[in-house]
Amino acid sequence: MPEQSPASADAAPAGKTAVQAHDEPLAFHPLTFQPEGDEVTVGRMDEGTFVVLPADGAALLRRLVEGTPPRQAARWYEQEYGDPVDIDDFAAELTELGFLRADGIPEPLPARPLRWRQLGRAVFSPVGAVLYTALLAACVLVVVHVPDAAPRYHNVFFTHYMSVLTLTLFVGQLPLILLHESAHALAGRRLGVPSRLSIGRRLYYVVFETNLDGLAGVSRRCRYLPMLAGMLTDVGCFAVLTLLAAATHRAGGGFPPAGAVLLALAYATLLRLVWQGYFFLQTDIYYLVVTVLGCVDLQTTARQLLANRWCALLRRPAPYDPEQWHPRDHAVARWYSWLMVVGYAFCLATLLLTLLPILVHVFGTAAARLAGNGHQGGAGLADSLLFLVLSLGETAVAVTMYVRERRATAPTAETAAPASA
Repeated sequence: MPEQSPASADAAPAGKTAVQAHDEPLAFHPLTFQPEGDEVTVGRMDEGTFVVLPADGAALLRRLVEGTPPRQAARWYEQEYGDPVDIDDFAAELTELGFLRADGIPEPLPARPLRWRQLGRAVFSPVGAVLYTALLAACVLVVVHVPDAAPRYHNVFFTHYMSVLTLTLFVGQLPLILLHESAHALAGRRLGVPSRLSIGRRLYYVVFETNLDGLAGVSRRCRYLPMLAGMLTDVGCFAVLTLLAAATHRAGGGFPPAGAVLLALAYATLLRLVWQGYFFLQTDIYYLVVTVLGCVDLQTTARQLLANRWCALLRRPAPYDPEQWHPRDHAVARWYSWLMVVGYAFCLATLLLTLLPILVHVFGTAAARLAGNGHQGGAGLADSLLFLVLSLGETAVAVTMYVRERRATAPTAETAAPASA
């Protein structure tokens, strides 16, 4: 959740004095309270906005939500914990977080049931688990009896035309990626967690994302299945594709074109599973790990820690205050930040080592075909050029998204200049 800056709290609602405001209950949006050890995660499930509070702060907030006027809640807090509380500042921060309803806004109607919640409960049920296990067992048995259906890297090369190969894998993987994200959404909706699908960027990768911020409002043990649902679906898709390909296997060996394409899609699905291991790019495994470790915002803390280390090397003041970091994030970020550096370096090196050979090969082939030395004529030249465009396309889109992100976050001249008194 983005950091919130406290707002000024010296003004009472219009038409009321500060004393009158303190003697009337505050109006809240529906909030969830989820204990996490010595802390409590509090937030709005509808907006996906959450904050981690110490147990005493959560207790005070719960009193206010239950209808206790602020002045009375402050007295209760002082009697219960032995310390006074600035109820004005506390209420101002609640306003900044969006927990309070403004004057004139009626109490929200009961939320309508989430769509597809029943489907999610059916898919991720004991019966669904049995059917899923049977599917995987059938896949293993078939691969044992038809070894040609086992995943091998050469399964990807079902044609000599690289552009056809790339287009087929791209188009064929799209519905499988949507299934992956839909599985996240269904597993979350069975718990009452809303979700939305968007397109994002991880370094130079373009990715689909399912936003499940509302998972912070459910117990930790309930979060694991929604996080793993996408990878479990990928494994199931691999099994289905392999079974379908095996059904086309010829008695004398080999596969027809349809079977070869299915095997290529199955292998590409395995590669997407391997990609999940790039946890430093905030993949599904990253969210699983930070949940197990009890972190709040590990990625941001690790980046800020690296920025502080870099500034220390340059003998500059640290731009970020470690006191603002969650203690658990700070502890884990000490070693996780180095994994981030190694991971990003590996990804960038992989880009250079794979992209440069492709460029050299394709341009060399295109030049040879233009000189009349190729054997496939115009079709071969078109294939090479189209493959080059497709190979560079994702990186170009990622770079464009990065530039837009930088422009969106860059301060304007108006906001960058100090305000005059």
